[in-house]
Amino acid sequence: MALEIIRKIKPEEEELLRKREELASVRAALAERELELADFRAQLKSFEGRYLRQVGVLYAELDEWEAKIAEIEASLKPSATASQRAQETRERAEETHEATHGEASKARDFQPSADLRSLFREAAKRIHPDFAKDEADRELRTRLMAQVNEAYNQGDADALQRILDEFSNLPESVQGEGVGAELVRIIRQIHQAKKNIAAIEQELNCLRASEIAQLKQDAETAEQEGRDLLAELAADVRERIDGAK
Repeated sequence: MALEIIRKIKPEEEELLRKREELASVRAALAERELELADFRAQLKSFEGRYLRQVGVLYAELDEWEAKIAEIEASLKPSATASQRAQETRERAEETHEATHGEASKARDFQPSADLRSLFREAAKRIHPDFAKDEADRELRTRLMAQVNEAYNQGDADALQRILDEFSNLPESVQGEGVGAELVRIIRQIHQAKKNIAAIEQELNCLRASEIAQLKQDAETAEQEGRDLLAELAADVRERIDGAK
């Protein structure tokens, strides 16, 4: 009976297997953090749109009335101070109007489906620039990942699937080469991915501390209490508009 020859795995091959497992874990963790960041950005953008449509337009109207008042005062009692105040209030009114009626006010409600979130995770795991083999590959992945984020924000699952399919068919997506080179590449990918996870966490913390995020949290707390915070703010600004009129 012939003895079956079993090749012993070399130490570098064992290490490569371990690093592949670690890389798979890091890929999944990075994809989850990317998804969390994309979700939070979209939620803030959506809430900001609601705020601008419901409250911001009223602040724009209030600033317009205050600018008119300042201009009338400057014409009735001319002075350098009155003229400067009129100019400042007019500039503020124009800035408020532009901000209120800009792209941010058109942001729609963001409610991603389970399929959309699943596609985003898969795209982040496979396409993320942190897993590039060289600079050319990184540039390609960076461009595709920007498209992935845009498709996710638009709720376009078909576009996400199309990006994934196109990437899978690219020659650049094929993995290979020798054990040593692959081991070095994987170690570097793991290191870069961990750095990016930390950077994403820092960005999330900054977003959570922003004024719009705090207002969003206050609105959610008020909603749990049966109140509509944006409606309350709108009512307050309307009262100030009546006073200005």
